Amino acid sequence: MAPDAEHAEPPPDAAAPEPEDETEDEAELIDGEAGHGHGTKAVIAALLANFAVAAAKFVGFLVTGSSSMLAESVHSVADSGNQGLLLLGGRRAKKAADEEHPFGYGRERYFWGFVVALVLFTLGSLFAIYEGLHKIEHPEDVKSPIWAVGILGFALIAEGLSFRTALKEAARLKGDASYWQFIRRSKTPELPVVLLEDFGALIGLVLAMGGVGLSVALDDGRWDGYGTLSIGILLGLIAIVLVVEMKSLLIGESASRKDMEAMRAAIEIEPEVIRVIHLRAEHIGPEELLVGAKVEFLHELTVVEVAQAIDRVERNIRANVHAARVIYLEPDVHRDHRATGGYVAEHQGHIDRHDPDYATITGQHRAIDVDDDIWAP
Repeated sequence: MAPDAEHAEPPPDAAAPEPEDETEDEAELIDGEAGHGHGTKAVIAALLANFAVAAAKFVGFLVTGSSSMLAESVHSVADSGNQGLLLLGGRRAKKAADEEHPFGYGRERYFWGFVVALVLFTLGSLFAIYEGLHKIEHPEDVKSPIWAVGILGFALIAEGLSFRTALKEAARLKGDASYWQFIRRSKTPELPVVLLEDFGALIGLVLAMGGVGLSVALDDGRWDGYGTLSIGILLGLIAIVLVVEMKSLLIGESASRKDMEAMRAAIEIEPEVIRVIHLRAEHIGPEELLVGAKVEFLHELTVVEVAQAIDRVERNIRANVHAARVIYLEPDVHRDHRATGGYVAEHQGHIDRHDPDYATITGQHRAIDVDDDIWAP
């Protein structure tokens, strides 16, 4: 008697089923923690330097009464708060995806970078501009200028060490690009922010020292106000650059051309792919990409074979571009092949026009009533 077909063992030469592709949650774990460390060392170095410098500058202001020293003190306090916000953003970005934020919290880093730019503009730039204009209208002599010079010299050394750390961190990531190109193109907000803040701090210290020096040399307190005003304008320009860059990242920037070409190649190398119809990739975090593509596969493939090909393509994309965390591939047919009719035979389908649900099936009626109470928050 022949064995029951349901319990018959597969023939020995039957192909083993292809292992399933990793889930999206597993894909999130690929290098999950590696990317969040970029720039952390530079942020911490800047935070420590700014705390020390802010305290020294406040002492200098109390001794000398210099508005340039006061503006620089507020500048350092703002920078210290900014570094704290950057660290907070990096920590919050590590939160796992949930129902409310299914693609994770990677954009938290962009949001807090944007807040940093606003703080730098309001607390740093506007205060310095106001203080500078006030000092020009009501000049006062700088007392004990030697204290001011000594404290500003200490601040230059501390900010210089912080800036050197930021340059070293950026040099590992920027490749052949200039530092300005790195700031414009980087998808990691922390390093560009620290680079610009430290650079602005160094220039601001030079301006403060020039304002104090000219005020004493020319016996005219207005020069101290001019130095303060210059610091405010400098901080405003830096803040504007940061606002523009962080806004672009918040809205969503495309993957780099290098990553796009790598992903396209990873798709097209699959033997069962005819062509990539279109490919889109957007950063949902500094080291996280959301990838979507329409791909034309060989038309004689079964649904199962297409699904297996998609799994292979996704694995290949992630192997070549580690930032590609969430990938959606849609099988489709290019319009050229639809037009010729040589590949896909057009058909009307099997939906009965007399079906009572025909209008809903074809999208003429809404499938659900969005005004129903069950959808209320």
